Amino acid sequence: MHHEEPSSPAPQRPRYGSIVDDERLSAEEMDERRRQNIAYEYLCHLEEAKRWIEVCLNEELPPTTELEEGLRNGVYLAKLAKFFAPKLVSDKKIYDVEQTRYKRSGLHFRHTDNTVQWLRAMESIGLPKIFYPETTDVYDRKNIPRMIYCIHALSLYLFKLGIAPQIPDLLGKVDFTEEEISNMRKELEKYGIQMPSFSKIGGILASELSVDEAALHAAVIAINEAIEKGVADQTIITLKNPNAMLVSVEEDLAHAYQKELSEAKKRKEDSARLKNGSILEEERDVYEELLTQAEIQGNVNKVNKLIAVDHINTAIRNCDSNKTIAALMKPEAQLPEVYPSAATVYQTELFNLQQQNAVNYLAHDELSIAVEMLSAVVLLNQSLESKNVAATKTHISNPSIGFNNLEEENLQRYAETLMTIKSEASSQGQEYLSWNDIQNCIDMVNVQIQEENDRIVAVGLINEAIDHGDPTKTLEALVLPTVKLQNVRAVNAWHYQDVLKNAKTLKCQESQDDSSLLWLDEIQKGIDDANRNMEDASKLAIGTTMINQCLENGDSAQIVAILQSPNFNLRAVPECAETYYNSLLEAKSLKTKDPDEGPWIKFSMKGIYDYYFNVETGEGTCVPPEGIVPKTSWLTGEEIQNIVSQIISDYNREQLWLANEDLIIQLQAQARGFLVRKKFKERKAYLQSQEPSVIKIQASWKGYKQRKAYSERLEMLQKNVAFVIKIQSWVKMWLARRAYRKRLQYFKDHNEEIVKIQSFIKANKAREDYITLTGSENPPLNVIRKFAYLMDQRDLDFQEELEVTRLREEVVTNIRSSQQLEKDLNLMDIKIGLLVKNRITLQDVVSHSKKLNKKNKNQAEEMVTGEKQGIKGLSKERRKKLEAYQHLFYLLQTNPTYLAKLIFQMPQNKSTKFMDTVIFTLYNYASNQREEYLLLKLFKTALEEEINSKVDQIQDIVTGNPTVIKMVVSFNRSARGQNTLRHLLAPVVKEIIDDKSLVINTSPVEVYKAWVNQLEMQTGEASKLPYDVTTEQALTHPEVVNRLESSIQSLRAVTDKVLASIFSSLNLMPYGMRYIAKVLKNSLHEKFPDATEDELLKIVGNLLYYRYMNPAIVAPDGFDIIDMTAGGQIHSDQRRNLGCVAKVLQHAASNNLFEGENAHLSSMNDYLSQTYEKFRNFFQAACIVPEPEEKFNIDEYSDMVTLSKPVIYISIEEIINTHSLLLEHQDAIAPDPNDVLNELLTGLGEVPDVETFLGEGSFDPSDPNKENTLSQLVKTEISLSLTRKYDLREGEEQDIKGLMMKTKRLIVDVIRAQPGESLAKILETPASEHQEAEHLKIVEKRVILDSKTPEKMKHSRSILEEGQLPLEQKKRKIQRNLRTLEQAGLVSSENKYQEIINEIAKDIRNQRRYRQYRKAELVKLQQTLNALNSKTAFYEDQINYYNTYIKTCLDNLTRKNSRRSIKISGKEEEKGNKLKNISLKYTAARLHEKGVILGIDELQPNQFKNVMFEITPGEEVGDFDIKAKFLGVEMEKVQLHFQDLLQMQYEGVAVMKMFDKAKVNVNLLIFLLNKKFYGK
Repeated sequence: MHHEEPSSPAPQRPRYGSIVDDERLSAEEMDERRRQNIAYEYLCHLEEAKRWIEVCLNEELPPTTELEEGLRNGVYLAKLAKFFAPKLVSDKKIYDVEQTRYKRSGLHFRHTDNTVQWLRAMESIGLPKIFYPETTDVYDRKNIPRMIYCIHALSLYLFKLGIAPQIPDLLGKVDFTEEEISNMRKELEKYGIQMPSFSKIGGILASELSVDEAALHAAVIAINEAIEKGVADQTIITLKNPNAMLVSVEEDLAHAYQKELSEAKKRKEDSARLKNGSILEEERDVYEELLTQAEIQGNVNKVNKLIAVDHINTAIRNCDSNKTIAALMKPEAQLPEVYPSAATVYQTELFNLQQQNAVNYLAHDELSIAVEMLSAVVLLNQSLESKNVAATKTHISNPSIGFNNLEEENLQRYAETLMTIKSEASSQGQEYLSWNDIQNCIDMVNVQIQEENDRIVAVGLINEAIDHGDPTKTLEALVLPTVKLQNVRAVNAWHYQDVLKNAKTLKCQESQDDSSLLWLDEIQKGIDDANRNMEDASKLAIGTTMINQCLENGDSAQIVAILQSPNFNLRAVPECAETYYNSLLEAKSLKTKDPDEGPWIKFSMKGIYDYYFNVETGEGTCVPPEGIVPKTSWLTGEEIQNIVSQIISDYNREQLWLANEDLIIQLQAQARGFLVRKKFKERKAYLQSQEPSVIKIQASWKGYKQRKAYSERLEMLQKNVAFVIKIQSWVKMWLARRAYRKRLQYFKDHNEEIVKIQSFIKANKAREDYITLTGSENPPLNVIRKFAYLMDQRDLDFQEELEVTRLREEVVTNIRSSQQLEKDLNLMDIKIGLLVKNRITLQDVVSHSKKLNKKNKNQAEEMVTGEKQGIKGLSKERRKKLEAYQHLFYLLQTNPTYLAKLIFQMPQNKSTKFMDTVIFTLYNYASNQREEYLLLKLFKTALEEEINSKVDQIQDIVTGNPTVIKMVVSFNRSARGQNTLRHLLAPVVKEIIDDKSLVINTSPVEVYKAWVNQLEMQTGEASKLPYDVTTEQALTHPEVVNRLESSIQSLRAVTDKVLASIFSSLNLMPYGMRYIAKVLKNSLHEKFPDATEDELLKIVGNLLYYRYMNPAIVAPDGFDIIDMTAGGQIHSDQRRNLGCVAKVLQHAASNNLFEGENAHLSSMNDYLSQTYEKFRNFFQAACIVPEPEEKFNIDEYSDMVTLSKPVIYISIEEIINTHSLLLEHQDAIAPDPNDVLNELLTGLGEVPDVETFLGEGSFDPSDPNKENTLSQLVKTEISLSLTRKYDLREGEEQDIKGLMMKTKRLIVDVIRAQPGESLAKILETPASEHQEAEHLKIVEKRVILDSKTPEKMKHSRSILEEGQLPLEQKKRKIQRNLRTLEQAGLVSSENKYQEIINEIAKDIRNQRRYRQYRKAELVKLQQTLNALNSKTAFYEDQINYYNTYIKTCLDNLTRKNSRRSIKISGKEEEKGNKLKNISLKYTAARLHEKGVILGIDELQPNQFKNVMFEITPGEEVGDFDIKAKFLGVEMEKVQLHFQDLLQMQYEGVAVMKMFDKAKVNVNLLIFLLNKKFYGK
């Protein structure tokens, strides 16, 4: 294990250092020592990073040798991010913060989120991205040294900002074992990377952060030179140089700066001397010995901090609270936040603390702790003042306040008590509670709670004693000091036990819980009740004794006095004294005397408890005396009270009657009157009740008279019936004839109107039938029969279907061609850039440009080739393999669950590529409605899966980069979605760009600089105003404010135009974007039910505006929103205008007001709020879309009714990759062994090679360029006609859905030929000859139509054969199928098979809609094709532009450089032959001196002179033949391509190997070839 060596005055050489002069080592030993040195230095850097992180986190990290593995999960990195960016990263955002998941089962893909948090935190504080590692460098351990390198740069940057201490320099101060260094060396060799130069971090950081690198570098050098001279005045002048970009430099601290910087520079020089022995001369950095700008700033901050602490101590000592608070608030002091309103508190507390210090001086760490604590106390007082309980609890538990004995569960009690104390203190004039006051309150609350807890324990003991039933133990529990019960008397212990036991029993009965306990107040009530019972019983016993003694003594005079005494407390009437005495004496005489009775009287308290009283001694007790025989001859207390009460009651009643005699008489009179009136009303009611009987009698008499008259009339008519009939017939005949003639004449007069009415009725009937077909839940069979002809396919249908298929194929092919062309153009950009920057040979650029013109031809040839051989070959085995892949991709296409799971099983970098290629290819880039529907179902399933598994907080959708969201946006911004963006944004964006007078600049500093520049241009003199100012300083100038306000007004006007375009184009937005927004909103609401509508709509806005529209507004040229000419670009002012508009819209969409750095735009906050409400309504409306099934009218039978099979065009490479991924993740995607996918993968077997797809002989195995040939062949595309594997098959179980489809076809044929009321009746009724003939015509017509149908669109053979069956056979087959379907529960004979009738109606409706959708799809495909052709035309313009540029370069080079030879049109310049004759020869030693050769394996440097290198130009321009000779003998020969060298230089490769032995510096070799062969 490593240890740190003791420090000494002279620097120590590290365990592995440079090779000193007296060492004699071989080349192998030197190389071994160098590798060991690199490993040792890297271990030192690891130890430095480990100690620095431990200081920042105050947490121990794994040992140095295990640190790399310990950092892979990103937990420590995320905690470090929380340290320097706490507002961005919190514990909740750190995945597996306790590392329990990591310790249990290792790394999880979500651990990468921690590394991403760290990278974002560094970006937020402004660390240059040149230092950042990739996520895979950490998680996959691809480049851990890069991460350690970044941590060192971060430490230096944080030290400059004053956030963290400087990282220690441990090189040469720690030692490691031989085994540890060797292991680390092996690990570094596995990485296969070049070790980052840790010594150059300071220089790189200074370079990246500066505006003018040369000026900054010169200023830093000048500062170091001034420090070296030791003259403080000169040093302060260099520090104040604006080019040094130092802040907070004070002139009066010049000597302090000089001293601190000198010491720091000396320490760095000592450290550099240790390192220089192990670093090559050319790798050394000037900043290894010089202080960097960041280090200088850090030391300046350190001095400023010390001086600020001195000023603070002086202000505290002078007792000036205003100066103290001002000193505390200075940024140089680097103290926690201070609140000026509590200046007195800071002054008083810090003064007391200073006086307690031994030296009467507070150091920075003491001040920092004290100020942090006092600020926390101030915040706590503010929350107490505002009665904010939640804030109070938060401040109390703040660790920085440092309260003792703080219990988390008592926070509510602390807050309430503190608020009470604060109110009392405020009323007494005390403004703030001090720390001691709050601590005393906390201690007091703790004591109270402890007492309450003790009292609870005591109550428990009392309940246990009560249950035990021992009065003595109960008494002992009641008198416990902790319970604090009142009036507990030992003499009443027995009664306490009884009363409390009874109370507890009642409580258990009421609550129906035998474990119920008596509470403290119930126990106290029981004690009080028991005491009261004993007192009342004692008084009653004394009174009873006195009454009985008076009766025995015959003393009646004392009876009334005794009854009125407190013992009885009765209101005895003196007038009844004699009555009392006589009644009591009479009752006593009736009592029998027991000869053995003793002096005890027994009483009952409350009817429950017994009380015994000794009349002789006056003693009372609840405990039955031993051998007691109670007195039976005496009256008891209850008997006395009852007798007296009865007498008093009788007396009171008698007196009441006497006092109210007149009222009694009146009451009797009222009663008699009531009885008389009642009798009268009864008689009257009886008479009135007989009235209906009278009326009935009268009605009977009148009815008799009417019936008699009617009988007489009827008799007369019956006698003359023949005459009556004749008269009636004549009259009826005349009326009918007249009506008929009138009606006939009316029809003749209105013949045209009648025809119109008839046509209207027929049309209305047809309309009603159509409405019934489309709207009725159960349309009748006769309506279905009328519209059955619509199911027939017409020639136009086939033509349109073929046209759709052709256009779809052409669109997919053009999309792929366009993408490939774009990639080639990007590569052409790079090569032209290398031509300009590195002087690449023009022949390479020319050769690549020629390839662009051959792409389309080659692709066409590849398509033809792929169709004629390989898997498309005409053999049974190949056909079986082809069908297996068609079944597989059909299953993947129609079941989104598999692909959704597969996406999240792969790493993010692989899943993104997989989605961009295979998935979009599988769905033909949603080129028709079916595939768009299926792609949307995949997006929906994958998004729901991602939200459920990866989103822990609702904001993760915004702060993260969800895979599905990225895929949806990418898809909808390309292809057809691109046209939408053009229609939506192109007019208004073009208007903004074309407005040359529009200048929007919302940066006060930039406005200020533009104003200064304008003044200097107008006056011709240098302005006296400073050029570099802050935002606040710029806003102090009225001109800047006026210009800024003008820009804001212009910005509002332009933004309103963009908003109007967006809000008015809701229907233009792709349906897929709106539907995914709806799914996103619903899924988040389901997972986070407490989320508000505003929160959900902000997430929707992030998708629809920020991710989809915003980039197109900022960079319209990059998203083809506007047309750009070849070589054209948007001006910086135009792009800034668009950026300002996008910024406002972004803030408005998220309801994020302008604050902080954007406070100068706060005047737009009201505008932002109003715009947000508009955006909110827009986002709500965008989410209101129908489901895909309704939108596209697609269901489970859709594939069975379409004319053509779905076809995809996919490359062999994509098929192989998809097959490999499915096999790799098969267990996770389809865990069920019976899953259909498992069966298909088993049938396919292992992943085939390329030759299987292309066929034997597709390439030559002996071809030296076999790999290149294969890489081109795997891109060959083939077409797959996707089919369902599990269709109807002979001899196997029938597919119910397919049977339903076939049955419907047969029923349509039958009902068209044979009408009937219901399907059952038609099937049971034999067909007539006419109906058979009609059916035969339908069959013949269909045969003719099938003969014209293209092969791809023909139905299966079984369907065609069934369609040609005779009518009766079809009916029998329908009956069999219906029985099968009824057993499956799909139809029912009880409702006459109405279910299948409904399905036929649905098919008729879908047929019409499908024709409409097909016409719309034709239009959309044509539009898409036109857009792709326009894009291709743009790329062709770009190619022409590049060709023109290349030709110009060729012409210029031909004129200027006669020594280079360039092939043009197969001809070569004559002078170019000179180049071929040039041959350079160098010894290895010479090339080593030039730095071209760094070393040769297995060869010492002193032998380099025996090695000769000969460099000769090749046949092609840019090719060189290099020969190596040892002692004149040719050993090796290699051909070097100049383009390869430039590519390595472009990719940052510094060292390459030649002959697998010689290490060559790439940059110096390029320089040598340019100089010697190209004269550059």
